[in-house]
Amino acid sequence: MTKQTFIKGAMILLAAGVINRLLGFVPRIALPRIIGAEGVGLYQLSYPFLTVMLTVITGGIPLAVAKWIAEAESKGDHGRVKQIFRSAMGLTIILSLLMTAALLLFAPWITSHVLPDARVYRTFLAMTPLLLIIGVSSVYRGYFQGKQNMIPSAVSQITETVIRILCTLVFAYLLLPKGLEWAAAGAMLGVVVGEVGGLAVMLWKYARDRSRKGQPTVPADMLSEDLSKNSSTASKPRTPVLRRLLTLSVPVTASRMVGSLSYLLESIFTARSLAAAGIATGAATAQYGALQGMIIPLLLLPTALTSSLAASLVPSLSEAAARGEKAIIHKRMHQSMRLSLVAGAPFVVVMGLFAEPICRILYNHADIAPMLALIAPVGLFIYLQAPLQAALQALDKPGTALMNTFIGAAVKLVLIVQLASKPELGIYGALIAINVNIVLVTVLHGISVLRFIGFKMNMLDFLKVGAAMVIMGAAAKWILNRGPLGTEWIDLLAACAAGVAVYLLLMVWMRIIDRYDIARIPLFGQWFK
Repeated sequence: MTKQTFIKGAMILLAAGVINRLLGFVPRIALPRIIGAEGVGLYQLSYPFLTVMLTVITGGIPLAVAKWIAEAESKGDHGRVKQIFRSAMGLTIILSLLMTAALLLFAPWITSHVLPDARVYRTFLAMTPLLLIIGVSSVYRGYFQGKQNMIPSAVSQITETVIRILCTLVFAYLLLPKGLEWAAAGAMLGVVVGEVGGLAVMLWKYARDRSRKGQPTVPADMLSEDLSKNSSTASKPRTPVLRRLLTLSVPVTASRMVGSLSYLLESIFTARSLAAAGIATGAATAQYGALQGMIIPLLLLPTALTSSLAASLVPSLSEAAARGEKAIIHKRMHQSMRLSLVAGAPFVVVMGLFAEPICRILYNHADIAPMLALIAPVGLFIYLQAPLQAALQALDKPGTALMNTFIGAAVKLVLIVQLASKPELGIYGALIAINVNIVLVTVLHGISVLRFIGFKMNMLDFLKVGAAMVIMGAAAKWILNRGPLGTEWIDLLAACAAGVAVYLLLMVWMRIIDRYDIARIPLFGQWFK
């Protein structure tokens, strides 16, 4: 198996993440044109509950597997790797089956009493297979990331995305004559088929990895063994493995559960508050669909980088911490934070300045542009949050991440109730609450990392990037206002491309990035070595 360095592994996941984000925008653009904002709202309303269930199943297990396997690999303990994988897979499958049964049993009550729109029932049923599929995939992902081999995760992500795009749009279109609720369920069914494709890639990569080592090619042998055998030779290694796996994963799961429950309550509280403001259920669902299905995905485009960095950061920091290499920890943190800042800044400028043409060109809904313009400035805090949270988890401080997330979630929910229920604010009240939550959690994570390892970003880097953002925005705005090519979308692309070119030149001139950073980028980097 090929082991990559921290930056190379992050760049592999980044390349896959960028491809996924770009491909993923095909259904984001096309789906609202097929089923409208209200249909997207029905599709999105099921996701918060799915997120809660998946958090129970996979919240901390992939990170725990990646962290622990990285530690075992650093010590050359390959037998331990096998034990970790067995226990994690068995635990995940049991939890997945239990959650699936519970979801099917309580689906009618949940959709009619908990969620704000009962039409989400069919979408809710369509998503239930995802629990087992994503659960099993997450263990394989943690396994490969723990070995610092990011290629299987990258290939799996791209495969899943391509299949999901095709199936989501086709199924939604075919079921639309039956009604919006059926079309939304069809879109969710496309997600299920995509996840099956991604899991198939993981299984194939794992089988090939095992066969290269002369070991069984199918992991079924691991799953078929009874974890409760009475044989002392079997029980002795497994008991501490499962216990430590739970010790590592439960705090992370609890931390993520705060975020997942916050997401679920956010959807419920937003809908209830909009109703209190005098907005009808259908209109409220459409507004929620526009926010969560159109605006938020745009803002999260650069998280292709930050999530890649976070995935590579956990095993890398865990290995460095196990060896007591504080200098390496600081180096990795600086690399990940600097890359997140530099990569995210141009997106903030583009979304903030050109919100209206972007929403009109992509979604044919210029009326939602003020939402994008309002949330764009806090994008930088989102992009910096992922590496900070990954650092806290890798350094065995998941309890701190949990408390920070809980504080942010509590503040957000209170603000949603207070602001979104005001007729003059409506959905923008919920948006303000989300902004406050993002900024607060990121700041708390930064303070925590500073307290534990003494790491902090160089303020001069922030000033340099801020100055480059202003100059980039001025250049892009000047070009768009001239309209040199006569077609709005072409002029927008030209303005953005010119602005980014100016920004990158300024980054090199200010010595924020150099040719060695560019040389690490897959495909293009070879020209700068």
